[in-house]
Amino acid sequence: MIFGLTFGGRFKLCNLYITIIRGTPVLLQLLIIYNLIFTARNTNEILVAGICFGINSGAYVAEIVRAGIESIDKGQYEAGRSLGLNSSQTMFMIIMPQAIKNILPALGNEFIVLIKETSVASMIAITDLTKAASYIGSRTWDLLPPLFIAAVFYLIIVLGLTKLLNLFERRMAQGDRN
Repeated sequence: MIFGLTFGGRFKLCNLYITIIRGTPVLLQLLIIYNLIFTARNTNEILVAGICFGINSGAYVAEIVRAGIESIDKGQYEAGRSLGLNSSQTMFMIIMPQAIKNILPALGNEFIVLIKETSVASMIAITDLTKAASYIGSRTWDLLPPLFIAAVFYLIIVLGLTKLLNLFERRMAQGDRN
């Protein structure tokens, strides 16, 4: 036992991290990190946003990977052990390749959500696509056309990433005999 954490299951600290991050809005996390942790005057807002989005996405990815590993039948682990592989070899040579096929769609979706969530970074003075559209709209006195153009750009990015993800999934599924 280290610091009150047990090795018998998931670490309590990890569960606390995942619960807090998944249970609070990313905008709130961004503002807390910006105002509490990075209080210096010459703070790099892009660094703050990167740290915040990394912490936020890390909690979701951890749950995706956990679920993917748990989706693999225990017999696969037992088969690896019976072949003489140790725990690490079994995990990386048998369990993880199967789990990656299961988690790939969810990871792709998390990446797409992350790209769309970056629009909230404008709250800490980062000029992103959404903020740039707002600036243009305030200068031209017509807010909707720049916002629609920004929406089209986001849509193009998301559709492109979705197509790439689908190609990758099809490539991974070529080895399946189902």
